[in-house]
Amino acid sequence: MASLLRLYNTLSRAKEPLRPIDSGRVRMYACGPTVYDAAHIGNARPLIVFDLLFRLLRHVYGTGAVTYARNVTDVDDKINARAAERGITIRELTDGTLAQFHDDIRRLGILMPQDVNVSGLPPAMIEPRATDHIVDMTALIDRLVAAGHAYVAEDHVLFDVPSMPDYGALSRRPLDEMEAGARVDVAPYKRSPLDFVLWKPSKPGEPSWASPGGIAVPGRPGWHIECSAMAWKHLGETFDIHAGGIDLVFPHHENEVAQSRCCFGTPVMANIWLHNGFLQVEGEKMSKSLGNFVTLREVLADWPGEVVRLAMLRTHYRQPIDWTLRALEEASRTLDRWYDAAGDAAPGPAPETVLEPLLDDLNTPAALGEVHRLADPASLKAGAGLLGLLGQTKAERDRAAVAASGVDAAAVEALIAERKDARARKDWAESDRIRGALTALGVTVKDNKDGTTTWTVNP
Repeated sequence: MASLLRLYNTLSRAKEPLRPIDSGRVRMYACGPTVYDAAHIGNARPLIVFDLLFRLLRHVYGTGAVTYARNVTDVDDKINARAAERGITIRELTDGTLAQFHDDIRRLGILMPQDVNVSGLPPAMIEPRATDHIVDMTALIDRLVAAGHAYVAEDHVLFDVPSMPDYGALSRRPLDEMEAGARVDVAPYKRSPLDFVLWKPSKPGEPSWASPGGIAVPGRPGWHIECSAMAWKHLGETFDIHAGGIDLVFPHHENEVAQSRCCFGTPVMANIWLHNGFLQVEGEKMSKSLGNFVTLREVLADWPGEVVRLAMLRTHYRQPIDWTLRALEEASRTLDRWYDAAGDAAPGPAPETVLEPLLDDLNTPAALGEVHRLADPASLKAGAGLLGLLGQTKAERDRAAVAASGVDAAAVEALIAERKDARARKDWAESDRIRGALTALGVTVKDNKDGTTTWTVNP
């Protein structure tokens, strides 16, 4: 099955079979959040898409054969400015924002390191933070300077773009467009308009570290170098898959490629580059000025995380997505039907007819269409594992709800056992008393026809 997995490669502009560099081991990197403010709904799309890919890779290659690094940017101009506004350190700001981010994405069914890593074994998932990898960044910068691909000017270190003849191969933009779109300041010390900052001096009050390149004054990293450093640290000089939003192709990913390839002398940084499409809200670009800027937390206040996830997956990841109320309502109705049909059935193998489209560049619309075709109770019970592959099974959803509520599951199970004994003795008053105690805890119990009792946490 592994040889059948095909992914659209932005580098080649074609679907390609995934051929791991190391046989039987897949290494993947995805650009994660910049934690200066609450995540918006557009941020959720790559998280959901690449979580699905991570799950699929683990399904195909085995849980111990996939390594996934999703970084956290915790130092940049926006973070510095926000921390200064609040009179706190950048670590205090980013710790709080990251905690909120984790809480939100858990409700989307996003796998976390603690969900998949096994003690004593190499980690399956890493969430590296930029500020924990400054030494790795300065090491790369020093190597680039030594190799003639970077230079020091006025306490800055800049990448010398003309030193890389095939710069621009990923984005395939004309030179004038790249110059116009480069997110760099015009500065007299730059040799070329496209040269970009690897390191810069810190202003008074800004976070700072010892500088590379023999620079005496302390400074901080540019935006692009962090991902090259973290990918190298956790995945190696080259790896299999690099993923991110389509807006990152240029300049961020283009510059990552330049840094990594020129540092290590490799033909590629990653073999396959995946990019998800943009998100609109009710047909318009999401913007604070238009009043349609929606945070992920605001959406999750009104809709369960699994509904949000399914609404995202109904559109192919490379296509633009229109985020609408109607899409959420349809996703909610669909999940209710599937959960009712699947019930508490133990997850089994997903049907091959559903896996096939996922193996074809994560074709989730086709996969979900096949689920609809199979949508009868027997088929859904047999394929309950599909819900786990796409996101959450009913049991996982219930466990997540318990964890989020703070309800003591062991105490609930003990009360249910006492109630069962009371019912066996026909002590209906005691049974009702215990049911009342469970209700007070925010728990609803259901006595099933087969004699079992199940429970859920009230929303």
